[in-house]
Order: sequence, then C-alpha cells, then structure tokens
Amino acid sequence: MEKVQKIKVFSFAKFQAILLTFVGLVCGILYSVGGFMIDLLVTVGVFSSGFMSTSGLGFGTVLAFGALIGMPIIFAIFGYILGIIESILFNFFVKYIGGVKMDFFK
Repeated sequence: MEKVQKIKVFSFAKFQAILLTFVGLVCGILYSVGGFMIDLLVTVGVFSSGFMSTSGLGFGTVLAFGALIGMPIIFAIFGYILGIIESILFNFFVKYIGGVKMDFFK
C-alpha cells in the first residue's frame, strides 16, 4: 500500500473530462433514443398529443439527436472543471488527513 500525498491538477482534470465524456455519451444515447421513441409513438397514435407536450416526429426529434454530440461535450467541459476543483481540494486537505492509502497493481 502506498499513500497518495498529492494529485497533479491538470492530469486529474483530463482524467475526469475523459470519464465524464463517456457518461455524457451514454446520457445522450438514452435521451435521444427515448425522445425518438416518444415522438414516434405520438406520431403513430399510441399516445394522444394531449398526453405529451410533443407534436410527434419533427424538428424536436432532430434536436434530440443533437444530444449525441452536445451532451458529451458539455459533460467533458464540466468534468475538466470539476477535476480541477477536486484535485485542488484534495491537495489542500491531504495535509490534514495524512494522505490516502491506495494499492497500485504493478
């Protein structure tokens, strides 16, 4: 076991950005496919348009598929910013807690 006493700020920020990019991609897929299914069901007539606030397939469906590109980008930006904040806070408070024990595989 080794103790982590400091985290490099921008290295951790890049890691967080990459991690949250994949989370954003999954969320974008769920959002776009879910929105498409609802719009398709309204268009086919399974749901009445009064039940949902959608008129069926249209420009909103195209915008929902924009989430496949937009959400990963937004999540990556927030991940980078969050990584900077987290690593700065860790480096500040690690003095008081004495480090974090971690087991690294070699």
